[in-house]
Amino acid sequence: MASYNGASERAAVCRALEHLAPPQGIRILMGGLGVGYSLREALDSPRVSAVTVVEIEPAVIRWNRSHLAGVNGGALDDPRVELIGGAFEAFLRAAAARARTAAAGWRRYHAVMVDTDNGSTWLSRDENAAIYSAAGLRLIRDCLLPGGAACFWCARREAAFEKRLKRAFGSFIYETVPEETGQEGSFYLGVYLGVRP
Repeated sequence: MASYNGASERAAVCRALEHLAPPQGIRILMGGLGVGYSLREALDSPRVSAVTVVEIEPAVIRWNRSHLAGVNGGALDDPRVELIGGAFEAFLRAAAARARTAAAGWRRYHAVMVDTDNGSTWLSRDENAAIYSAAGLRLIRDCLLPGGAACFWCARREAAFEKRLKRAFGSFIYETVPEETGQEGSFYLGVYLGVRP
């Protein structure tokens, strides 16, 4: 996490929104809060009606309510935000189960944004490897509406993850974005067309 490295996070959200058809009412699931740049970018779109953010680290949540509120425009105070403290992989499992059984009132997401790590091979927690596995990608896909987008922030290109991503979504794009530091951030984007490859 760094307040000077937000360009690629914001670009990832913008690119995901570009791939979504609905003119309004977009629901987004975000794994990882970080500095709040991704959340702020999503909330700045009038097309977005709800963002669920899952963050495991209580300190990150506290910082976003205090020190980082000025950086991200008080994003957590927006009434469209639902904040859940806990592990993203566990949330995905529960959400995918509700989606498969059409639990009462539960609706799939238009986009799932994953920014819990620096990629599938540079993890903040070993347990997060499950998110990037073939099974984890299926859980993410199960949480998406047809035409929905799944986006994964990363620090570098990862060949093994690309193979799993292609199997799960059929195709994907990879983009790099220059940061203020002179380095690049990057992300993968897959779009779920409603047909499982």
